[in-house]
Amino acid sequence: MSNAYETEVAKRFTIYNSLFLDLPFDNIYRTGTLLPILTSICQSGFEKNKTPKEIIHRFFDELLSDKTDQERHDLLFKMVQYIERQVVLFDSIEDAAFEKVNDLKGKGTMTALIARAENDHKKADLIEKLKTFSVRLTLTAHPTQFYPGNVLAIITDLEAAIRANDLGMINMLLQQLGKTGFINKEKPSPYDEAVSLCWFLENVFYPSISDVLIRMLERLDIPVHDWENPNLLKVGFWPGGDRDGNPYVTHDITTKVADKLQNSILKCYYRDIRKVRRRLTFHHVEPYLIQAEKGIYDSLFGGDQRFKSKDDLIGLLYEARKGIIEHHDGLFLDILDAFIFKVRVFGFHFASMDVRQDSRKHDDLWEGIIRQTEGQKAVEGFLASSEDEQIAKIQGYQQLPAKEALPDDFHREMISSFQVIKYIQKNNGPMGCHRYIISNNQSAKHMLEVFQLAKLLVGDPKGLHLDIVPLFETIDDLAAAPAIMDQLYNNPSYQAHLKARNNKQTIMVGFSDGTKDGGYIRANWSILMAKEALTIAAREKGIDLVFFDGRGGPPARGGGNTHNFYASLGPNVENKEIQLTIQGQTISSNYGKQVSCTYNLEQLLSAGLESHLYPSSENSLTQDQKDLIEEMAGYSYEAYKDLKSHPQFVSYLEHVTPLKFFGMTNIGSRPVKRSKGGGMKFEDLRAIPFVGAWAQMKQNIPGFFGVGRSIEEMEKRGKLDQVRKLYKESLFFRSLLGNSMQSLAKSFYPATAYLKDSPTYGGFWNILFEEYQRSLKNILRVSDMEKLLEDSQLSRESIGIREKIVLPLITIQQYGIQKMLEEGIEDAALQKLILRTMFGIINAARNAA
Repeated sequence: MSNAYETEVAKRFTIYNSLFLDLPFDNIYRTGTLLPILTSICQSGFEKNKTPKEIIHRFFDELLSDKTDQERHDLLFKMVQYIERQVVLFDSIEDAAFEKVNDLKGKGTMTALIARAENDHKKADLIEKLKTFSVRLTLTAHPTQFYPGNVLAIITDLEAAIRANDLGMINMLLQQLGKTGFINKEKPSPYDEAVSLCWFLENVFYPSISDVLIRMLERLDIPVHDWENPNLLKVGFWPGGDRDGNPYVTHDITTKVADKLQNSILKCYYRDIRKVRRRLTFHHVEPYLIQAEKGIYDSLFGGDQRFKSKDDLIGLLYEARKGIIEHHDGLFLDILDAFIFKVRVFGFHFASMDVRQDSRKHDDLWEGIIRQTEGQKAVEGFLASSEDEQIAKIQGYQQLPAKEALPDDFHREMISSFQVIKYIQKNNGPMGCHRYIISNNQSAKHMLEVFQLAKLLVGDPKGLHLDIVPLFETIDDLAAAPAIMDQLYNNPSYQAHLKARNNKQTIMVGFSDGTKDGGYIRANWSILMAKEALTIAAREKGIDLVFFDGRGGPPARGGGNTHNFYASLGPNVENKEIQLTIQGQTISSNYGKQVSCTYNLEQLLSAGLESHLYPSSENSLTQDQKDLIEEMAGYSYEAYKDLKSHPQFVSYLEHVTPLKFFGMTNIGSRPVKRSKGGGMKFEDLRAIPFVGAWAQMKQNIPGFFGVGRSIEEMEKRGKLDQVRKLYKESLFFRSLLGNSMQSLAKSFYPATAYLKDSPTYGGFWNILFEEYQRSLKNILRVSDMEKLLEDSQLSRESIGIREKIVLPLITIQQYGIQKMLEEGIEDAALQKLILRTMFGIINAARNAA
């Protein structure tokens, strides 16, 4: 596919990029002509070990020596705007070429898997697995998407114009981009974030999920009407329900978002049923469809015939179906069955909202409840008692004080947050909101606190229709997770709850904070080991375990090649379902268009199914292999801990990287750090800006630091050949190092090499650079490659072009940082310039935060 990429992407970008010469910026001075010169000066400057300041000064001295400082600054700003739009053009060209550079029927697709299963006489096994399997993608509102909605709309139109080779329209759209602002003037509210993601639900996920499932069933000769597992592909939703560290998410917002989700799916149904009615104009059929259309319309706009649930709508559609079969020989039955199937898949909820809150908030609420009902001395006694005694006290509550009686505003809001779950389940259906996630979960008590609150506030005489989901993130929490879950499985009350929920327990593990806490290898290995131990504990108790992976875009946050990751987990990790978060750029880049969404959905679906149908030694680690990775994880962890404890670590993040500017980008509703106090503490930093700051510096520390050291230590102990053998034989280890290669490929240390001469940060920068060099050298040795991503040509070529596009941006950003460090002042104009460069650097990387 490399030749196709060169033709369809690289050459097209060169041709269309020439159109930028006419972009209609106001008061611009030959930007289109000057930018290639600046790029060339940047390339040659870094090759000659020049600093960003020297490179920018050379550019102006040679070409614009008569310009004032203000005019020079203004031109740099225009350069940044120009490059932002180059990134948009490249994104659109790459998206338009998706099916030409990816094999849509090749390995990893359902077409290929079904054909293989048929050839190997495993079709029946595949169908049986499909009856219980599930893939759930949860859309989050984490702030990694820098394009505002109007720009995303232009990108969609630009891609269509490129597909059609409509040069005139491409030119017009590029001109529109030139006059359209790329920056949100204000931070979005949680509701704004939800509305933005509803666009993807309506225009991408709704048609893509339906297409994947219906095509798959047709290929397996299974009538759509007879299919028993409508939850095979489903979508989760965090905006409006994720309260962890976001003070702007309230119960009113949650209600509003749930209503918006229902409104979105009803709009999809309304469009579809009008198409269905155009074909089904028969007696005994049409009256039911007219009634169904009226019911959907009234449900949307508040009429008299509102549906109470999806079952009311399905009931009418089944009557129409009966009429087609009994009176019209099944004419156009497939059209109606496809529509009924969509209603079964998406219900009246469209996507299942999760509620998430930090365990410390529940601790505080229970102290407030005890204080209100029994007084302060009771609180002191409670805090002094053992965990078992605290659990007994909490579970002894059969009634909570009236919400209004609680003096703390936030405690009242938390109670309301539980109560709104009941509203969603009634209005959108049980799937509308059926999980409560506890972040920073460190004990059985943390889960039982939520369980008891949910029983009293959400439950009814029939039971509690809510799953309590712990989130384990730090290295210590992952290690403690199996014992915590075993304690819960033995709690009689929780045991009864699990039985009522079909003995199914969901556990979330967090890659982002895991990597931030323990470094790259240690985090990924700790998660796999925790999953295996949790699987053993659940199987012993007869519990069906589901793992929900909190993954971000870049390898440092669990991203990279997720398909290989899920294919590599092996039989010792429960795999009846694949669940993961997708967010920000990952939504728009991997699932932002129907063709890419369909392809990536099939890749995930196929990865989980193939590991079941075709177990391989590549996917199962022997004890010797585990011991080898455990040893490497130990060396890597020590290297990363040494880095974190360096006296300049936090200072470097705060004063050198653009970390502090993430809060000014207006791309998300959540604050950059958890605490409200001044100053920066490592433990308060959110993983997204933490990883994003390293990506801005083109250093990507969380995605590789410690990998080189661990391989070096293994070589010292005469185990390098064993590590090489492990790379060849283990898909997990190969995926681990392959994803780390992405982080290395997107690194560019010459841009920050000026820091080596800093009296404050020189020693720290050298530590970063030495580990980069060590990791690069040793990963290539272990993988037996001459250059990074040698086995992933498309990724390598895409990264190469993107990094070249943003090289001037990187230089301009570091120019601003270098000047402020040298002058020791916070220059407002330079800060604004640095802030603006962040957008293009992040957007070009597509998964950098």
